[in-house]
Amino acid sequence: MKTMYYSFTEGSISKGNGYKPANLHKWGPGVRDVYALHYIVSGKGYLKTPQATFPLKAGESFMIFPHMEVYYYPDHQDPWEYYWIEFSGPEASRLLSMISITPDHPVTEASPQNFEALFQLFKTAGAEPFERERADAGLQLLLSYYMEYYPSAQALSKKDYALSAKEFIESNYWKSSLSVLDVVDYVKIERSYLFRLFKEVNGLSVSAYLTAFRVQRACELLIHSELSVKSLAYSVGYQDPLYFSKVFKKATAYTPSEYRSVYRVL
Repeated sequence: MKTMYYSFTEGSISKGNGYKPANLHKWGPGVRDVYALHYIVSGKGYLKTPQATFPLKAGESFMIFPHMEVYYYPDHQDPWEYYWIEFSGPEASRLLSMISITPDHPVTEASPQNFEALFQLFKTAGAEPFERERADAGLQLLLSYYMEYYPSAQALSKKDYALSAKEFIESNYWKSSLSVLDVVDYVKIERSYLFRLFKEVNGLSVSAYLTAFRVQRACELLIHSELSVKSLAYSVGYQDPLYFSKVFKKATAYTPSEYRSVYRVL
């Protein structure tokens, strides 16, 4: 059985990918000028770097980093079968910064998630622009799973939790049903910890930030649109225009109509 190989243009972060059936193929020692992520489907093998030799088995992954000397080879008694994908560029580096794979420790433990189907997505890539874009999207999807199962310290930092909560509010503020509990459920950390963290990073509580963002958005709509107060209230998450007006005046010292009269851009 031949190794399958697929190529991508220089403009995309995906550069190529393939599948290696179980055999005694080995590579190196040598260096590559791209990242090359390998996922082991079955069997065993070894990755040797200047720092260490890493034994690997089914369900585990290893990364070849650009310009890092490596040598990898199968176990003679149980040779590995694996998929691989090559990629490069600033976007690739950004994604990898959120995964706990480094030149000093370029391997992962086996995870409950089977990545084989995600690696197989790249088989449809070809010369068409939509195929190249799809391949890059597939790579980002694949790496997002690695972020989930093998997050780096950066991906787990406290500011990222607060940022995720803030972005969730800013994307969903228009929903009248949006609650603080929805934010907690989205971020998936303990409620009191998120509240402390959010206030530390953003200077407001979660509920206060939601209200402030709704009022801010209402101000923008009052200045730049002809929406009635009723439509505007609904647009920023309030089903009761009178309650919206009360919240707005408390925050700005103006009723919505007064604010529009004073600040309207003609």
